[in-house]
Amino acid sequence: MLTRQAVVRHLPRPGEAVLCAVSGGLDSMCLLHLLDEWCRRQGGAVTAAHFNHCLRPAADADEDFVRRWCAERSIPFVSGRGDAAALAAGEGLSLEEAARRLRYAFLRAEAGRRGIQRIYTAHHASDNAETVLLHLVRGTGVRGLAGMRPERAGIVRPFLEVSRQDLAQYAAAHGIPHVEDETNADPAAADRNLLRLEVLPLLEALNPRAVDHINAAARQLAALDDALEAEARRRTAEAVMEEGRVALPIRALREAPEVLRPRMVQCLLDLLGAGRKDLGAVHLEGAADLALRQDRKERQLSLPHGVVARRSRETLILERTVPPPEKAVLVPGRPVDWGGYTLTLLDRREGPGLALRVPHPEEGAGELTAVPCPAGAYLTLPGASGSRSVKRLCRDRGISPGQRDGLPAVLWDGRLAAVWQLGVDTEFLPEGPRLRFLQIKTKENGHEK
Repeated sequence: MLTRQAVVRHLPRPGEAVLCAVSGGLDSMCLLHLLDEWCRRQGGAVTAAHFNHCLRPAADADEDFVRRWCAERSIPFVSGRGDAAALAAGEGLSLEEAARRLRYAFLRAEAGRRGIQRIYTAHHASDNAETVLLHLVRGTGVRGLAGMRPERAGIVRPFLEVSRQDLAQYAAAHGIPHVEDETNADPAAADRNLLRLEVLPLLEALNPRAVDHINAAARQLAALDDALEAEARRRTAEAVMEEGRVALPIRALREAPEVLRPRMVQCLLDLLGAGRKDLGAVHLEGAADLALRQDRKERQLSLPHGVVARRSRETLILERTVPPPEKAVLVPGRPVDWGGYTLTLLDRREGPGLALRVPHPEEGAGELTAVPCPAGAYLTLPGASGSRSVKRLCRDRGISPGQRDGLPAVLWDGRLAAVWQLGVDTEFLPEGPRLRFLQIKTKENGHEK
């Protein structure tokens, strides 16, 4: 059952502290029980993390259920909440996607605060089959058809080869209680519900092992995806790296199979440190097509993150128009040159800037830092009905991805407090005269404006 090798090889290492996402449902309660038992034997520790999406009347009761169960077993518990409905309305997202974004933002923030490297979730075999089918009908490539990975980017899913029936048997054998989300029985509540309640049963009527076969195909496609990625890296090994610039002979793209070319462009962007957010097939294929055009003219294409792709004779060059500024620690009274700005932390309002409510140095530990604007993070601005992504807020204000990448964002102990030109999160709005003020002066040609 849950002792099979596919599960055990992803369990915490001896002495490791991990975070477990717990909704209170059968799957996550089984995972929390397993991790708790395992960590107690291995000298590690698990913290239960519950996120309340504020979508159901029973949501608060579910949170209380998990909290009480953890208290009975002396398992550390932390909770968070967010308005998924408001986020969905503000961002034009499905409720499911809005809830997922809020939940993972909470989990990663909690893990960061506690110095935890790995977050466990209870996705199982049917969840993975649903993911593959959703990607297929919405449009995807090999990577999407590979489904969820057992471990990626600090998220661990040890149950991907475990059935819901196995989990029910485990819960019965160990007397593990759980709560039921009443919306799970409504096919209209979410796309996944429709798949789980109506589509998968039809597929299992054709073949009772439909879920097993979908997951087996996903594992093969995951291996293929890894092989394509490795081959793309091999074919870009001759790329020449300089400060803010990477160059690859067009011959390498010309000699590669067509399916590898966009991946090779992605490898070049990875070498440049541009990241993968906001990059789609249209960007990667566009850069490859630019390089392989038959004419010899020098051309260029603007990509997200302030990157320009250009062809120079027989070379494809990707370069940053402006290097992204690095993280800077803000110390009272000490000006910091950061990208196109001079930042000075003051205890009074003076000129343009951001007024924040964060502890003063004498009030305890905590670090105020300036970092490049994080597109995937969320802000709740005064007067808004809920959180919205920085990416969406910038788009609404006509701030391009290139301009966005140059905006300073302010973090307090790793939590996003404000973004210049967007505003201050409601959690960090100042109250009364006591405040911290980040003075922000724009520089032109190296001089303050």
